[in-house]
Amino acid sequence: MDYDFLWTALITILVTLDPPGLAPIFLSLTAGMSARERRDVALRACLIALAILTFFGLGGRLLLDALGIGLPAFRIAGGLLLFYIAFEMTFDVRAKRKQETVETAVTVDQVKHVAAFPLAIPLLAGPGAITATILLAGRAQGDLPNAIGLALVIAFGVACCFVTFLAAGRVAKWLGVMGNIVLTRLLGVILAALAVQFVVDGVTAIMI
Repeated sequence: MDYDFLWTALITILVTLDPPGLAPIFLSLTAGMSARERRDVALRACLIALAILTFFGLGGRLLLDALGIGLPAFRIAGGLLLFYIAFEMTFDVRAKRKQETVETAVTVDQVKHVAAFPLAIPLLAGPGAITATILLAGRAQGDLPNAIGLALVIAFGVACCFVTFLAAGRVAKWLGVMGNIVLTRLLGVILAALAVQFVVDGVTAIMI
């Protein structure tokens, strides 16, 4: 098992999922709900997101092959997408866009299906997390231990989101406004570096 790969996968998954950043959004989505209702919403959303990310982790390469898309091309495209997300995080654009998504969903669905949309999709299993999962699965190169390790990393990342949702009130209060801003900026810079590495890997694979 490649521990360097697993470490990269862990950082990438945690940054793209951004559990602390989802805490205040979860609170706004579940406003007025009881503790039990919030727990049910959190559990259902995390299970849906886990199923989606696991599907793309296991079958993402097959989907790309069916569409005739090479992995190097997807690495470059995915890296650019992740860099865009990192840009949004660094300059506080992502949080505003997520909040707009939440407000639209609340207006349309009245929180009836909040676990599936927008919590599971696209806030948890969004384009960034799905792209990162497919890219990481490609880097696993069909190695079974690495694939199993990636699945465990995804499960751990989603579990972190679930724990954060359960403690959303305390986390938001503990971090405060300044803490959330600093953490988001820091994670954005880290994700930008990882995104550039994905692009470099893709270009290198094409050149060879």
